Amino acid sequence: MPEPSRPTGDYFSTQAAEYARFRPRYPVELFTYLADAAPDRSLAWDCATGSGQVAVPLAQHFARVVATDISEAQISHAQRHPGVEYRVAPADASGLAPASVNLITVAQALHWFDLDAFYREAKRVLTPGGMLAVSSYGSAFLDDAKLSAALGHFECTTLGAYWPPRRKFVGEALRKLPFPFRETQPPPFLLEARWTMSDLLGYARSWSATARHLAEHGRDPIPQLEEALRPNWGPPQRRRLVRWPFVVRAGYA
Repeated sequence: MPEPSRPTGDYFSTQAAEYARFRPRYPVELFTYLADAAPDRSLAWDCATGSGQVAVPLAQHFARVVATDISEAQISHAQRHPGVEYRVAPADASGLAPASVNLITVAQALHWFDLDAFYREAKRVLTPGGMLAVSSYGSAFLDDAKLSAALGHFECTTLGAYWPPRRKFVGEALRKLPFPFRETQPPPFLLEARWTMSDLLGYARSWSATARHLAEHGRDPIPQLEEALRPNWGPPQRRRLVRWPFVVRAGYA
């Protein structure tokens, strides 16, 4: 089936508001590690920033953060911060000066890129010894096996045909992508949240495959997930523990 019309590599404009509200927040320990590992704290570039989930915490550690995304809609919904400058730009054309960036971050997006073009841009803008850190999380698990099974069925069966091919490189599969930098081993980080059913449904609505299903069929698939979750959730406002397998790769120029 054809992809919905959008700029190349943009899978999230149509659900930018849900993306901004419902995507998981990254652990604070990640940003402390990145700031300590970078050679300087003058400038960080958060590439494919989405709604600024990484850019804003980075601004607590760096004098300046430039956050780019190919999607104008994503940028329009991004969280504002005086230390973050948002720009609409593709991953391979940041507009940043050569050898000016101490840290580049890419969260849950490297699999969408033209890797050769992005890596050329990364090496162009990084300072000597500058760091590239990429991260990705895989499929979520809940604190109840039946709930996890219902979510997994929705993700892999109901929406299975609607995921773009390169989405297969999320989570642990990130390690299979080329990474032409002097790689170092970050410590493990835990990505988790305590969500109501509404939170989890909002997260699923932010997926690119959900938007594609809706565009193809003209009906929202999320009520199917809600019906599957309801028997085992308990009161809808009960907060369930949600965890994601989380991978961080980092290396120096």
